[in-house]
Amino acid sequence: MHKFHHDPPAITRPGTTAGPASQPLLERPEVRGAGVRRILRDLGLPYVSNGLIGFIFTASGPIAVTLAVGTAGGLTQSQLASWVFGILFSGGAATLCMSLLYRQPLGFAWSIPGTVLLGPSLQHLSFPEVVGAFFTSGILILALGATGVVRRIMAAVPMPIVMAMVAAVFLKFGTDIITSAQANPGVAGPMVAAFMVLTAVPFLGRILPPVLGTLVVGCLAVAASGQFDRLAEGAILAAPVFTAPEFTWAAQLELVVPLAVTVLFVQNGQGVAVLRAAGHKPPVNACAVVSGVFSLFNAGCGAVSACLTGPTNALMTSSGSRERQYTSAVVFGVLAIFCALLAPALTRIMLATPTEFVLVLGGIAMLRALQQAFITAFATAFTFGSLVTFVVTISGMSLFNIHPAFWGLVIGYTTSRLLERADHAKVLTRG
Repeated sequence: MHKFHHDPPAITRPGTTAGPASQPLLERPEVRGAGVRRILRDLGLPYVSNGLIGFIFTASGPIAVTLAVGTAGGLTQSQLASWVFGILFSGGAATLCMSLLYRQPLGFAWSIPGTVLLGPSLQHLSFPEVVGAFFTSGILILALGATGVVRRIMAAVPMPIVMAMVAAVFLKFGTDIITSAQANPGVAGPMVAAFMVLTAVPFLGRILPPVLGTLVVGCLAVAASGQFDRLAEGAILAAPVFTAPEFTWAAQLELVVPLAVTVLFVQNGQGVAVLRAAGHKPPVNACAVVSGVFSLFNAGCGAVSACLTGPTNALMTSSGSRERQYTSAVVFGVLAIFCALLAPALTRIMLATPTEFVLVLGGIAMLRALQQAFITAFATAFTFGSLVTFVVTISGMSLFNIHPAFWGLVIGYTTSRLLERADHAKVLTRG
C-alpha cells in the first residue's frame, strides 16, 4: 500500500534549503495532492465523525452569533441568508482546495470575533458602509499575505506563547460543559456519560468514536426531552444578495484594520498553532492569501472575512492518524458547500436545538485540544510570557476595536522578551 512517508519530498530551488527563511512566498506542498482513490482509501469512521462534528460546531453556535449580530444591526432576512450562504460556501471551498492540495486538515470558516465587533458598528454605520469595509479588509489581508510578512511574524513568536493564547480562547469551550450541565442536565448529563464510557472502554470506542457517540446520545436526549423546537416555515434554497459597497472614512477607519488583524494574527494564528501542535505543517502565507481571496468572495455576499479556524481544526485533528486527518477536512468541506445551498433551512434546524446541546458537544470535542494547548504553553520554556498572554487574553481587554487575543500575544511576547532572555537566547543558539 502506498504510504505517506514514501511520498516525494518538497522540491527546492537550486541553492536553497528547506528552512523558513528560504521557503518560497507561497509554500509548496510537501506531498502529492490527494485524488479520489487516495481519499477513499484514507477515509474512515473516525475522520467522518471528526469532520461531521467540526461542521455541526461551525454551523450551529457561530451561525447563531452571526444571526444575532445581523438581526440587531437591522439586516433583512435575505441579507442574513446571503451572509450565511457566503461564509459556509467560502469555508467549504477553501477547505477542500487547500486540504486536498497540501493533504492536511486546513479548515477555513469565518471570523467570529470579527462578527462580534460588527455589532456596535452596525448601530451607527449603514450596511453598505460595512460591506465596503469588508472589501477593503479582504484586499488588505490578501496584500499582507502576499508580502510574506505574516509567516515571518508568526515564526518570531515562540509556540508556547501562541498556545497560551489558544488555551485562553478555548477555555470557554470547557467551562461551557459545566454551565450547560447545570442549566440542562437532561441533555448534558447523558452526553457527558456517553463520552466517559466510550473513552474509558477502548473496545466500545473503536466501534463508536467517543465524540460521535456523544452526538448520537445528545440527539436522542433532545428528542426524548421534547426540547427540539418546531421548525418555522421559510425558504429552503439560498439566494445570495449583492449589496453595493459604500466606501466611507468612518467605516474604513473603524473596521478595516481590526478585521485584518483579527483574521491574520488571531484566527489564522490559532489555526496554525493548533495544526502545528497536531504535527502538521500548515502553509502560513498560502493560508493568508486564501483568506484574503475568500474574504473578497464573502464581501460580495455581504459577509464577514474568511479565515483559517482554530476550533474546527482542533476538532478535525482530535483523533486518528495524522496522515489521514485531511479526510476530516474533506468531509467538512463537502458538508459546508452542500449546506450553503440550503442555508435558510440549515439555520432553522440548528436554532431549533437547545443551546446546551451545541455547547456540550463542542466543549467535549475540544477537550483534547485544550489539554494540548496548556501542555505546550506551560510545560517547558517561556512560561511567564505564556502566563501573561493567557491572563491578558482571558481578561477580555479590547483596545482600538481589536480582539483581546491579539493584545495577549503582543503583551505576552513583549514581557517574555524582557524577562525571559535566557529562553530566547537558547532558541537563537539552537538556530
